[in-house]
Amino acid sequence: MRRWFIGLPLVWLLLFFAAPFLIVAAISIVPAINASPPFESPLDPAKWTLDSYRLLISDDLYIAAFGNALRIAFTSTLIALLIGYPMAYAMARAEPRRRGVLVMLVVIPFWTSFLIRVYAWMQLLQPSGLINSALMGVGVIAEPLPLMANEFAVHLGLVYSYLPFMVLPLYAALERLDPALLEAAHDLGARPYSAFWRVTLPLSLPGIVAGCLLVFIPAAGEFIIPDLLGGPDSPMIGKILWTEFFNNRDWPTASALAIGLLVLLVTPILAFQAVERKAPVRA
Repeated sequence: MRRWFIGLPLVWLLLFFAAPFLIVAAISIVPAINASPPFESPLDPAKWTLDSYRLLISDDLYIAAFGNALRIAFTSTLIALLIGYPMAYAMARAEPRRRGVLVMLVVIPFWTSFLIRVYAWMQLLQPSGLINSALMGVGVIAEPLPLMANEFAVHLGLVYSYLPFMVLPLYAALERLDPALLEAAHDLGARPYSAFWRVTLPLSLPGIVAGCLLVFIPAAGEFIIPDLLGGPDSPMIGKILWTEFFNNRDWPTASALAIGLLVLLVTPILAFQAVERKAPVRA
C-alpha cells in the first residue's frame, strides 16, 4: 500500500511534468521547418543545434520580453504583498466565528471564470467604460483617462487576479501564531510596532515567501492579462510565446523561450526551499 501512495504521485509527475518538459526541451534544440510538425526530428542528433537559445540572448525583442515579464511580475508581487499582508493579518486577528466568512470572501472571485473577470476590467477601464464615464459625469475630468493598454492596467489586472494567492498563505501562517508570544514581548517592554517587527513578521516569513512565489511565478508567464489589458510597448514573455507558437509557427524558438522562463523561475523556488529549511520549528 505504501508503494501505491509513493508511486502514484511519481507517475503523475512523470506523465504531466517530466514528459512534457523533455518534449519541449527536445523541440528547442532542432531547427524550424515549413512542414507539419514545423520542426526537424529531435531523434536525429545531426539536427541538434543551439540556434534558438543563441537567438534569445541576441535578439532585443526577447531580452525586453524577459525583462518586462520579470519586472512587472516583481512589482505586482510587491503590491500584492503590501495589500495582502494587512488583509491576512486582520483576518487572523478576527473573531474565530468570522474567520470562515472572511476566507470565503477572499475565495469568492475564484467562483467566476478568470477570463470573464479580465473582460470585466476591460469594460471598467476603457475610455467609454464605467470609471471614465463616472469621473466625467461628476466633472472630475474633462476627457477619458488612459487606463488601458498600458502597464498600469497590467499591474491592476495581475494584482486583482492573484491577490487571493497572496492572502491565503499569509493568513495560514499568521493564524497559527501563538498570541502568547506577543503577550510575552509586551511583558518584556516591547511596543506594538517593535513586537510586530521582531515577532510577528519573522514568524510569518514562510507565508510571505509562499505567497510571493504563488503570485510571482504565474504572473511572470501570464498571457491573457497583458494581451487584453496591456499595450504593445511592454511585451511580456507569455504573449511572445503565443506569437511564436501560433502565429509564426516557430516551435523551436517558442520552446527555448519556455525553457528559459522555467530556468529563471527556478531561482525563487530554490530560495523558498532555503527559507523553509531555516524556518523555526513550531511545537
